[in-house]
Amino acid sequence: MDHLSKGINQMKNQDYQGAAISFQQAIEENPNDPVGYINFGNLLLYMNDFNRAEQFFNRAIELDDRAATAYYGLGHLYFEQEDYQEAAKYYLQSIGLGLDEADAFFMLGLSWQNQNNSKRALPYLQRAYELNPEDIEVMFQYGLALAATDQIAQAQIIFEEVLVKDPTHADARYNLAVALLFEEETKKAIGHLEKLRKNNPDYYMADQLLAQIEGINAQEESD
Repeated sequence: MDHLSKGINQMKNQDYQGAAISFQQAIEENPNDPVGYINFGNLLLYMNDFNRAEQFFNRAIELDDRAATAYYGLGHLYFEQEDYQEAAKYYLQSIGLGLDEADAFFMLGLSWQNQNNSKRALPYLQRAYELNPEDIEVMFQYGLALAATDQIAQAQIIFEEVLVKDPTHADARYNLAVALLFEEETKKAIGHLEKLRKNNPDYYMADQLLAQIEGINAQEESD
């Protein structure tokens, strides 16, 4: 087993010190191969050593300015530091260099979501969903972006898909209820909110929304 493969296995087994030694050995053996630097950067990023991780990713890019996973690593680095604008820039570069993977599109979409720009997030979250339709979090975030861009009926379908895969997903049930209210399916919305309140007593937004619905209904009856 080569040093890179050994280091990756050590990371999986949470032997981070051993992984660091293996990646360092890989770099020493092949100092012009960007892969060793990228793996070491990923390890440092996992350990929240952002400054050193950035140095390793940048060194990889110096050796190969088309190393897509190095740009992806920099995207993660900035995302973890909540610099979503920079994160989006690097995720986009990684995709442009051929990283056609669900995670890259998903993280780029999340970077835009975190900048309150669902319109820009939507196509990337949609692509992530197309590439990995079984991932519940991808599916849910795609549904949120649809709802935020006023595609309520489509968002409703996605939230329902989430609940088929995970009936305990409280946020999906709440957002489905909101979508149903927009579609004027109040009775169905109330049913989901009551189920949410029963299964998640601390989900206070369900109580608040039910109270608002009751207030509206009472006002309409008095009129």
